[in-house]
Amino acid sequence: MHSSSRNSQSQGTIYRHGDVLLSAIAILPSGVQKRTGVTLASGEVTGHSHRIQQQDAVQLWVRGNELFLEVKEAARLIHEEHRAIELPQGVYRVWKQREYRPDAYVEVED
Repeated sequence: MHSSSRNSQSQGTIYRHGDVLLSAIAILPSGVQKRTGVTLASGEVTGHSHRIQQQDAVQLWVRGNELFLEVKEAARLIHEEHRAIELPQGVYRVWKQREYRPDAYVEVED
């Protein structure tokens, strides 16, 4: 199991950035695997993306279809259509907003 002894963020703190939601968690769950890049979500319609500005400040992790973000030092989450937000050092679970349709839940397209 991975841990982050540098986690200065309170567990449960939530950040919203457009259709992306981040929730601070205490530690990375077991079974995660490293993922390259800094993009949390890409816009299928606009081509814009929710991404971390400082590549060396973060590490992405995946477990199945779950995405986690480890912020090693404060970093900015940016997108062409949203105000940047500062993410403190810590570990986060990342979700892409979904919407209900009578036949299924689908991810919101940016």
